[in-house]
Amino acid sequence: MAPRRSPAAAEIAVTAVLVNWRQPALTSAAVASLERQTGLHGEGPHPGIRLRIVIVDNGSGDGSLDELRARHPQHLVVDAGRNGGFGAGVNAGIRACPADAYVLLNNDAVAEPGFVAGLVRALWAEPTAGAVTARIVLQGRWRRAGAGAAGATAADSGLVSADGTRWQRVADDAADDGVELLNSTGNEMTRSGNGRDRDWLRPAAEGETRPAGEVFGLCGGAAVLRATALEQAGLFDESLFMYYEDTELSWRLRRAGWGIRYEPGATARHAHAASSGTGSETFRFSNERNRMLVALRTAPARVALTAVARTTAATGRSAVRAALRPSAANRSDARRRARSLGSALRLAPANLR
Repeated sequence: MAPRRSPAAAEIAVTAVLVNWRQPALTSAAVASLERQTGLHGEGPHPGIRLRIVIVDNGSGDGSLDELRARHPQHLVVDAGRNGGFGAGVNAGIRACPADAYVLLNNDAVAEPGFVAGLVRALWAEPTAGAVTARIVLQGRWRRAGAGAAGATAADSGLVSADGTRWQRVADDAADDGVELLNSTGNEMTRSGNGRDRDWLRPAAEGETRPAGEVFGLCGGAAVLRATALEQAGLFDESLFMYYEDTELSWRLRRAGWGIRYEPGATARHAHAASSGTGSETFRFSNERNRMLVALRTAPARVALTAVARTTAATGRSAVRAALRPSAANRSDARRRARSLGSALRLAPANLR
């Protein structure tokens, strides 16, 4: 990776990295939110923050690169040349602009004022922290499905929480104004190897009680990484392409002796999966495959074996369902699960090593 910079006595060099793939309008909105950051100048014992913004275009091939360079001539726009996934894009940005710390923000998110300062100061306040993850709130307002037909957007099929509650986004002009929901307060891993967002779909008002402190992992959509920690643990694993790369890096940071913290004072608002979509084949394939690969590579043996068993069982159930109730949707689900399991098994020997 790129050599780190040595922090000056009164200034911390920070590079914010955004990865674009065929979404220049979303990316520009994210960039604008970083340009409006507050609290970057040192106050009292706090060092100042020198922020640079780097935009990485992952080989969009649709004119995004030229459009972003025209819109943001004051920032470095990197041509990755190909779509190597989120991790590869972030790595390209880190290598292009060495700094003391690297702020990550999804291109379909916007940072609230004080986001960068909150993350960086929390990182600098705890020398053993390799990363600090932000408070991420879902864009818009939401209500529980079934609580009344009025107010839900027609195209929104909803999001499902860990307890099975389905939430639907409220239309902007609806009389029912709904509630704000949390997207993440850091990542956690279950005993069966599932990496997931902590506090996923928890009402934001309830989440206000979450204090700053240690968490298992960072959410790559809004976080800061310490350069010296990356020198020891390495950058994102580009072989994962998309999803679970932040969980995998969290394991490596911990094994290198670094902690990971949550900072509620740094908030980003996220349009969940605006680029890939949670119902897309790409999203589901990558999630299913990488869940098993990351568990095999990093988790304790019991967790890894449980992840393999659960994935295999789910694939078998899907095949039976497609045979007993043949439909285009069931056959597609069975084929995708078989592909993701097969891909994970082919890569398993290398990951076990």
